[in-house]
Amino acid sequence: MSSEAVQADEADDLPDDSPGPDLGRKAAPDGGPQLSDVWVYNGRAYDLSDWISKHPGGEFFIGRTKNRDITSIIGSYHKDPEKVSRMIERYALGRDAVIEDVHPKANAPAFLFTEGFDSWRDTPHYDFSRQDDLLHAVRRRLTEPEMRARIRRMDRAFDIVAVLLFIAYFAIMGLRLWNTSWMPLVAFVVLMVVVRSALAGVGHYAIHRAQKGANKIAVNAFDMNYVALSFVTADGHALLHHPHTQSQVDIKKNVFTFMMDLPRLYRVPIHTVHKFGHTVTGMTVRLLEICKLTRQVGIADMYGSWRGGLPHFIGAFGMRFLLLGELIVFIVAGDVLAWILQFVATLWVSTFLVVASHDFDIDADDVESDTDDWAVNQVEQAYDLKVIGNRYVDCFLSAGLSSHRVHHVLPYQRSGFANIVTEDVLREEAERFDVEWLPAKSFFTDRLPKQLSTYLGARSRTAQENEWGFFREHFSPTALKTCADYTVKGFTGIGTV
Repeated sequence: MSSEAVQADEADDLPDDSPGPDLGRKAAPDGGPQLSDVWVYNGRAYDLSDWISKHPGGEFFIGRTKNRDITSIIGSYHKDPEKVSRMIERYALGRDAVIEDVHPKANAPAFLFTEGFDSWRDTPHYDFSRQDDLLHAVRRRLTEPEMRARIRRMDRAFDIVAVLLFIAYFAIMGLRLWNTSWMPLVAFVVLMVVVRSALAGVGHYAIHRAQKGANKIAVNAFDMNYVALSFVTADGHALLHHPHTQSQVDIKKNVFTFMMDLPRLYRVPIHTVHKFGHTVTGMTVRLLEICKLTRQVGIADMYGSWRGGLPHFIGAFGMRFLLLGELIVFIVAGDVLAWILQFVATLWVSTFLVVASHDFDIDADDVESDTDDWAVNQVEQAYDLKVIGNRYVDCFLSAGLSSHRVHHVLPYQRSGFANIVTEDVLREEAERFDVEWLPAKSFFTDRLPKQLSTYLGARSRTAQENEWGFFREHFSPTALKTCADYTVKGFTGIGTV
């Protein structure tokens, strides 16, 4: 998440950030955590403030990780983490890290984590120093000149397809608005689901590229499927989910279970209205709050400079205006039903696609983790997805998840096509390490039926905890209040993702 959005949320959540009695963290005068400009790496304290604007990957990735343990981020997102380790020594503070150096909720809103979570204690510590692990074995093979050239070609091909997808998006919308007989309703809905999911895949990989220049605008394509909200979730996706998959730090596990608070029969309509609220007002409200906070704190502390921050704002506001503008145009054209149908279909298909990539319903405490080999964990805890069976087509149909295991082991790769051409390398090396390589899972025949049962068929979280029956689950004052609160959160953009 962006630092601005996080701080806005934390202002309302300070009591949840107070130190736990078991950890003994000293509190600041305002009751929140006592923090300074510190980044923690391999148990040592660093001040990377001067490196924010110099970072080749963009200031976002450094600025957002202040007061976190960045060991796994450096180890997973750099081709040569040993070189990075040597470089940051110039910023060392000459001491071990202490609990006050780490924000208890990883600089993110407390509601995203399980109760009692504390970053100091609960952030997993992997050993990235071993040269004989799976990660290093894969990276060594990818340095071969022929493979590097092939990856570059695949990145260019991916970018060409991305441009064609944007053209297709406007063409499909234009044909429907110009003459409905040229774009029948069923064809329009199906094509919009496909194109929006594909464009979300483009945004997905843009988030993993260096956050510089025009790419800061491109990341907002992640919002095209109405599920992800790139401006406030890029942090949670790239910096919390990927380095710490399926751990308590992985907020993606919790984000997609929020709907489980709703009674099962209300879940689909209420969550749909909630996301509609995001589209029409919620995220615009959030962005305006970010603008206000930026003025208060100063652009230098937020983005390093206006040059660094402006593309973020242009892209974020541009995407919000585009999504809202679509609705307005279809209302004016008298074809609002077409927009609503494609909205609902895109939202739910994309939601299930996103959660099909991991077993998010498994509790973090039940996930077996090998802290000596980070890459082995990534292979075992991620699924490759199959929609029609062609990996290049499925790369877009699945929002970038056809070669998902490669994406998790090599999150810095710039495209889904690059992941596809390196999949054989990872599979071969994984077999040498006795890691089982499972076939890609079919979205329609394997993952979707299980998800429908888990996310739509289960009783609400409150009903399960209190052993309520069907009537009380749906008609108790608590249930109705939960539905009302969830709806309002969508339109206000507060307290939700």
